[in-house]
Amino acid sequence: MPDQASSTSKSTSNADPVLAGFRKSIDNIDAALIHMLAERFRITQAVGEYKAKVTLPPADPDREKRQVERLRKLSEEADLDPEFSEKFLRFIIDEVIRHHEKAQKQG
Repeated sequence: MPDQASSTSKSTSNADPVLAGFRKSIDNIDAALIHMLAERFRITQAVGEYKAKVTLPPADPDREKRQVERLRKLSEEADLDPEFSEKFLRFIIDEVIRHHEKAQKQG
């Protein structure tokens, strides 16, 4: 039996073309974000493999600091909460470092 909330939500968006249009745009943006993150991680994986090959450390705190500062500034310019942006970037950086550490162990 279908979930009542899901069924109500679906019929609301089908009945409301404005809401349906917003949601379609959100879905498209979400898809683009996933593809962009996938590409970013493909590149950072190559970076991790390279770092392991030339024996560089998995993390680069100076670069991370510069990236956080740069993206906070971009966030402010884009009217996006810089705290949210920093948390999001930190999450990504931590995952990249984890992958780089794994590459170091395998290399």
